[in-house]
Amino acid sequence: MDRLTTIAQKFAGARAVTELRAFGSGNINDTFLVTIADDLEPHFVLQRINTHVFQQPALVMQNMRIFTQHVCAKMQREPEQVARRWAVPRVLLTVDDLDHWVEPDGSYWRAISFIDGSETLDIIQDIAHGRAVGYALGRFHYLISDLDPTKLADTLVGFHITPQYLADYLQVLAAATPSDNREVNYCLDFVRSRQEWAQVLEKAKDDGKLPLRPIHGDPKVNNVLICTMTQQAIGMIDLDTVKPGLVHYDIGDCLRSGCNPLGEETPDWEQVRFDTPMCRAILDGYLSQARGFLSGDDYDYLFDAIRLIAFELGLRFFTDYLAGNVYFKVKYPTHNLDRALVQFGLTASIEAQEAEIRSIIEDLRR
Repeated sequence: MDRLTTIAQKFAGARAVTELRAFGSGNINDTFLVTIADDLEPHFVLQRINTHVFQQPALVMQNMRIFTQHVCAKMQREPEQVARRWAVPRVLLTVDDLDHWVEPDGSYWRAISFIDGSETLDIIQDIAHGRAVGYALGRFHYLISDLDPTKLADTLVGFHITPQYLADYLQVLAAATPSDNREVNYCLDFVRSRQEWAQVLEKAKDDGKLPLRPIHGDPKVNNVLICTMTQQAIGMIDLDTVKPGLVHYDIGDCLRSGCNPLGEETPDWEQVRFDTPMCRAILDGYLSQARGFLSGDDYDYLFDAIRLIAFELGLRFFTDYLAGNVYFKVKYPTHNLDRALVQFGLTASIEAQEAEIRSIIEDLRR
């Protein structure tokens, strides 16, 4: 704690650090809530960036500065568009005016402002919460829809590029000896029958139908800030993955994580179902903010995005299982296989409800 307090003091300056504790439920960065002697802003968030995941942390910070400056300037230019509170985490500087602090062992630390009167929830509570989650992502996309994506560094090269994940899978599969059992054979057949389709979004991008835009990169439910007083969405956090990409990656990932009532760790993978009423609520909230910048082609590929991102995550889990669990943390040897089965079960449910999901999209695009 003495070491952490010393680091926190680099960002607190003359204000004494009075308390420091672990904070949040993220599994990438080490995060702490710092209390300081300041009546106006008594807290800030201190984080050690995981440099195994983000190998160029300076670019992560560069993206964060560009993003936050753009959003804050846009909100000032368009005050009439700010119908309710929207909070943007600020990058805090050290006493030497740096946006980071590097320890002798290479540990890379940064501090961001704490947004009071807010909370994050790990699962969607109800339809109203689902609509708020969709609103948050739509608001986020709207605020950066006019930010030139070429100004942002790609801090996770290859992230959400499904054809590359498929190529990695095929390489791992060629060197593996999969177990001959029902679950493994199901996964093998599931991937085999969808190999050609897996390029759908990247092909649309290459054909000029879907443009690169700034994206959040990890729009799961617990990255949405909810106001503790109004229960409205007031911001999005975990901005390390902000980068150029397709908004369809974000939309698909948000719906994948929000429309699976049994959760991603359920042992009953054959009972996994995609919740279409929740899908409608999330998309309704999203389009209330994003409708103005989406094109006809964007709408045409929304169903593919919902289907693809669930399949992609299942593919990544199954690849890691075949490789010996080298990427995702596991609690038992078949953990990644079980996770893959959940995502493939969700994909199958999405496919079975294609007509209904497309009908929801058509209803909401009008």
